[in-house]
Formats: sequence, structure tokens, C-alpha cells
Amino acid sequence: MRKCVDSLLEGGEDVEIIIVDDGSSDGTAEIADEYACKYPAVVKAVHQSNGGHGAAVNTGIRNASGLYFKVVDSDDWVKREAYLQVLDTLRNLAGGDRALDMLICNFVYEKEGERRKKVMQYRRILPKEKMFTWEDCHHFLKGHYILMHSVIFRTRLLKECGIRLPEHTFYVDNIFAYRPLPYVESIYYLNTDLYHYFIGREDQSVNEEILKQRIDQQIFVTKIVAGCVDLEEVKEKYPKLAKYMTRNVSIMMAISSIHLLLIGSEDAQKKRTDLWNYMKTHNKNLYQRLRYTTLSSFTNLPGKTGRFVTVTGYRAARKIYQFN
Repeated sequence: MRKCVDSLLEGGEDVEIIIVDDGSSDGTAEIADEYACKYPAVVKAVHQSNGGHGAAVNTGIRNASGLYFKVVDSDDWVKREAYLQVLDTLRNLAGGDRALDMLICNFVYEKEGERRKKVMQYRRILPKEKMFTWEDCHHFLKGHYILMHSVIFRTRLLKECGIRLPEHTFYVDNIFAYRPLPYVESIYYLNTDLYHYFIGREDQSVNEEILKQRIDQQIFVTKIVAGCVDLEEVKEKYPKLAKYMTRNVSIMMAISSIHLLLIGSEDAQKKRTDLWNYMKTHNKNLYQRLRYTTLSSFTNLPGKTGRFVTVTGYRAARKIYQFN
């Protein structure tokens, strides 16, 4: 946590750092108060009873007074040079005639034990260093998604779109990086490696074994993402965005389906069937698209052979993309 906060302090008094102590019992509260006391013009410590990651983000948004808002998890950090470049860019754009709604940067998978660090970058997808809209984007490649680590939203946009993340739930970052997108009218991409995402701890929520234990929460979030935006309305205004958001739901369906396969029990198989039936019942148009989207349909292949092919493909993708 100290490494995280120290990296953010490099922004000086142009940055407001809100440390949310979410009912911790590990010394977080004392560290938060220490920073708030030492840097009163920059750091604000907020203490609340435990509500999980979603509650902490909700509190951050509610208390934010800055023009732009970024979530930085306590075991992650930002690179100084890229950070200062981002702040300079936001300062320059803030004085323009057109408000910037979303800034995107690259992020780095800091996977424990890996010498080669995987960088998630968007230079072949997004126009670089200029204001653009969704219709200016190129096709999003497989494995490329706008994640919480890569995005900075205009604070007022987050408040106006009414985003509120569920409490006591993991994987809510998927909602945070999805729900505001139809409200975004102007985008800017900096091809710089800002965010360093620490990954590889055994107790981390994206760890395969932990995700299997929390599969009900993954399914819960998948259903929220699939239902929180009317993609038919989005398609009328931003066809490319609607296509991207459909693929986003597709990857979440794939993650849920694959981990239910990895669990392998009869109950897990029933949950997998129920999830697809839920999609069919609640949104037939989206269900049809998901059935014919390569990724999600690949994770719903029938029979033992289909399950074997799906799991083998997942193992290969995991090795290539290093996502958990």
C-alpha cells in the first residue's frame, strides 16, 4: 500500500488521493491516517465498515472532487514518467472547448515470478494522442479490453451515469469499466505504460482456484454486466461500441463457463446451463449474438470432447496472455 500511495504522491497537489479504509484490521486505517496527516492538502482518509471492493469504489466516487477519477488498487502502482505525462495531458485538455470523458493508457501485468512483463496496449486499436469518438476506433483484437487498470473517467460522468457497484462482491471492476461507456462521447489515448497491475498471489481474486471458489459472484457480476445497458440503443448511436460491449459480455460468459467446467461437478454443470438459459430468457437478441460469437460459443461446446477442447484452449490462452 505504501508503494501504491507513494507513487501517486508524485502528482503533487494537482491530485487528490482518497484512501478508503474498508473496515480493515491489518493496519490500513493507521497508514491512511498517517498519510492524511502528513499530506493534508493531497490525501483524504475515509473510514467505513467493510463493504468490499465495490463499496470502496462507490465511496471514492462520492468523495471525489477532482475533474477526473481513477481507481488504483492498494497493491498496484503507477509509473512516474507516464503519470506526469497523463497529468500534463489532462491539464491541457481541461482548458479546451470540448470536455474529455475518458482517457485510456496501457497497463503492465506485474506477474509474480515472470521476468517478461506483459503489456496491454491499444496502439493498433485507438487513435493516438488526439480526441476521438467510438466510431474512430478500429476493431478490438482478441484479448484487448478496456479494463479498470487502463481507464480514467471524468468524475462528473461517473456520477451522472448513476454507477453503483454491488457490495461484498468480487469482480465488480468489470461493471466499472463497462457501465459508463455509452455515456462517453470523447476519448483520448496515451500510448504510455501508466498502471502496474500486480498479479500472481495465491489469495488474489483472479487466481484460478480462488475464482472457482467464488464462481457464484463471477456469475452474479456477469448477469449485471449483461443487463445494465441496452445494447440495441447503443447500437443506434455507436455501432462499434455496441460490438465491443457485446464481446465484453462474451468474454465474461466465457470466464464463467470455463471455470464451471474446471470445477467439473454436476452442480457446476447445472449452473453453466442455467446461466445460458438466463441469457436466453432475459435478452434474446444478446443471447443470439453470444451463441454465434466465437469466444463464448467456444466455451459452450457440447459433450466430453467439447469440454476437453474448451479447457485445453483456455490453458493455452492463459499461458499466452498471463491473465491470472
